Amino acid sequence: MFEQRGQEEQDTTQLPTEAPVSVTPRACAVTAVTAGVTAAHPDQVLSDTITRKGEILSIADNQYDLSKYEEVVILGGGNAAGSIAQHLTTVVDDYLTGGIVITDNPVDADPVDVVTGTHPLPSTANMTAAEQMRSYARDCAVDTLVLAVITGGGSALLSAPVERIDESALRTITQELIQCGAPISRINAVRKHISTIKGGQLARALTPAQTIGLIFSDVTSGDPSVVASGPLSPDASTYTDALTTLREYDVNTPESVRIHLQRGADGDIDETPSEQSAPAFDSTTTITLADGMTALTAAAKTCSDLGYEPLILSSSIRGEAREAAKTHVAIAEEIQRNNTPTDPPAAILTGGETTVTVTGDGIGGPNQEFALAAAIELPSHTALCAIDTDGFDGPTDAAGATVTATTVDEPSTARTALNANNVYPFLDDHAALMLSTEGATGTNVNDLRVLTVLTEDT
Repeated sequence: MFEQRGQEEQDTTQLPTEAPVSVTPRACAVTAVTAGVTAAHPDQVLSDTITRKGEILSIADNQYDLSKYEEVVILGGGNAAGSIAQHLTTVVDDYLTGGIVITDNPVDADPVDVVTGTHPLPSTANMTAAEQMRSYARDCAVDTLVLAVITGGGSALLSAPVERIDESALRTITQELIQCGAPISRINAVRKHISTIKGGQLARALTPAQTIGLIFSDVTSGDPSVVASGPLSPDASTYTDALTTLREYDVNTPESVRIHLQRGADGDIDETPSEQSAPAFDSTTTITLADGMTALTAAAKTCSDLGYEPLILSSSIRGEAREAAKTHVAIAEEIQRNNTPTDPPAAILTGGETTVTVTGDGIGGPNQEFALAAAIELPSHTALCAIDTDGFDGPTDAAGATVTATTVDEPSTARTALNANNVYPFLDDHAALMLSTEGATGTNVNDLRVLTVLTEDT
């Protein structure tokens, strides 16, 4: 699934004869990450969680009698929405009457219309398809069962801006929000309030149909209201929150966006659906089928099988990538020196979503910056693999990077690359980039990092 460009197919790192394990730290890290991405792939998750026996459709612990519905449709969007829809068509089979999903990884899912959109920036294709889906949703009746597929990437792909905001303004504000360094909850406050789908508005459009939201979460909180900006969930944020985000993070805001948000804050435009407007959600249920912990659990098992004691620190790591990397290195050092918080050989595993405040004009991504910042300080006999589970880290063709203590031969050059946000060329020159052999992996449960540690004197 992943290859390290410039490396031999076999790991040529020499494992010390005294080492209590049979595979190198690098081999363990890469193998574990691959296992994690595979475990969280929609095909695997759906096979484990969704079945049908006769007319009874079972989703996790919930059951639905398909014979009670006049129509069964699939709607939604996100990086993995196409492959999920494809799998669902084989399960629901002859009960399925149609639907539409928007994805940047299209597949055939007849009778569901799989529309190709763009990510991470929206486009006319996204906007047209999202409006078609919203129209489809409004036509769903009380005797319709809607399987609503929501995955990471849905914020860009489900782009249905309010009438006053055109494609140019939407692309500009999306790019600015990606680069501003704000946490995803603050970014989503803006996204929800310039959309006609996000922030529970798709659920409102689908009322009174019976809607089952199938969530593949790529957010640190695990909150369905954050995934794809929460099209099926109540929204606790406000127009004022959105304006505050733009002001506090000094976001270059198109005039049409600013005017719309100000009108909302002044009470001239209705708020997004909240808990207080519960009727919009009376017929909507959301079920999280996979998240970062799905990948972490599988990766941890692989580490254990290979002789490395796994320690899952968190599925919610966030903040600046290079700062989070230093914390991971410090834990590896503590394991080597003091056998705390666990004894080596060990594997530190984390998920979540780190961010990069972009000040340079180089090429890279959060996981690449994380890996390079760590590599500058990694102790010997360690390895780190940090990837975005969807196969693309930032606007690059790399999923992330795998590094060791020997990756960085000139720390000053590495720091210059970090300061210019130009880590991709450095990592490429040092044969550290990880690329998905399949392009888009079909998985999207955020970042996955495995840091493997042997004893300091191994």
